[in-house]
This record gives sequence, structure tokens and C-alpha cells, in this order.
Amino acid sequence: MTKNKIFREPINGFTHLFGAVVSLVGLIVLILKALISYPSSNLKVTSVIIFGVSLIFLYTASSVYHLVNSTDKVIKLLRRLDHSMIFILIAGTYTPICLVVLQGKLRWSIFIAVWSMALAGVLFKMIWFNMPRWLSTMFYILMGWFVVLFINPVSQSISMAGVVWLVLGGVFYTLGGIMYALKWPNLNLKFMGFHEIFHIFILLGSFSHYMCIFKYVI
Repeated sequence: MTKNKIFREPINGFTHLFGAVVSLVGLIVLILKALISYPSSNLKVTSVIIFGVSLIFLYTASSVYHLVNSTDKVIKLLRRLDHSMIFILIAGTYTPICLVVLQGKLRWSIFIAVWSMALAGVLFKMIWFNMPRWLSTMFYILMGWFVVLFINPVSQSISMAGVVWLVLGGVFYTLGGIMYALKWPNLNLKFMGFHEIFHIFILLGSFSHYMCIFKYVI
């Protein structure tokens, strides 16, 4: 894939810029639904705000990193931010599941656990940014599938359709992560390669989790 003189990676950048804009609209819709359906539940409103903001942060950081043409120092800084936001999005996606779906001690223990993992992941990325691609991908995938440890209480609180959307999102993210780690498939096309396909799978994963939260959690 050739580089653009104005934008470093225009396809990657603009697909995730689209994701950032849609995430902003989606956040507004989630907030309105939460306020209308549960006017006295600050916890539900707070949880969807955290989820929506994490989506916006991820896609904004990604689009800026892939679009900006600057010095190596700036690009490396933006890349750190881009990769760190993946941990934030994972924890942000868990937040409505933890605060709305789960109950009792499990609610707060899982919430604290996932955000502790996210913050540790961000710190780890800052310290050892050039870790092997496969290793960082493995961390993302393992944290994302942490939900299987408490899937029973989740499935008892939301419908099977909600669980399907939740799992489908995880599958899209995982397949995208594997493509990124293996640098596959290499289509050898001017505007489309494994990285662009990876970005599309990330968008599909976010959409699936949004549908789960919008229709079955809030």
C-alpha cells in the first residue's frame, strides 16, 4: 500500500474518523435513551457515557495517528496513544456490563479488575512500546475475553440475543487482532491491505457491542 503525501494512511485514518463521528452520535443516542428510560439512575447514564467516550477516544486517537504526517517523534507519540486507547476501549465496553448487568460484589470487583488491567496495559505500553506485535495482540484478546469468567450472570440478566451481539463483537475484534498480528491477508492492493481490513473488523466489533448495550443492557 502506498503512502499519501498529505495523509500517512488515508484509508485507515478516514475509516476510523468515520468511527469517531458515529461514536459521538451513538453516545448522544445512548445518553438520551438512558435518561428517558431510567431518569433516576445515574449509574446507567454514567456507564454509557464512559462507554461512548472510550469509543470516541479510541477512534479519534487512531484517526489522528494514521492521518497526521509529522516527525518521527510525533508519530511515535501518537502511536503510543493509539495503542493505549485500545485498553481504554476494552474497559469502557465492560463498564455498562459491570455497572448495569452485574449485581452485588461481582459488579464492583469486575469493574475494578478491568480498569486496573486497562491502566496497567497503558503503563506497560508506555514502558515497553516496541513489544512484539503478537504479544500486545494477545494481551488485548485475553483482556477482551475476560468476560467468559462471568458469562453465566451476564446471560441470566440479558437475553440470548444480547449475548450473541456481545460474543459477535468479541469475535470481530479477535479476528481483526489476529489479522494484525499475522499481517494477513496481504492483498497487495494499492489502497487495501491487512491493516485496512483490520480497521474494518474493529468497526464491526464496536458496532456489535454498541447494539448489545443499546438494545439489551440500557
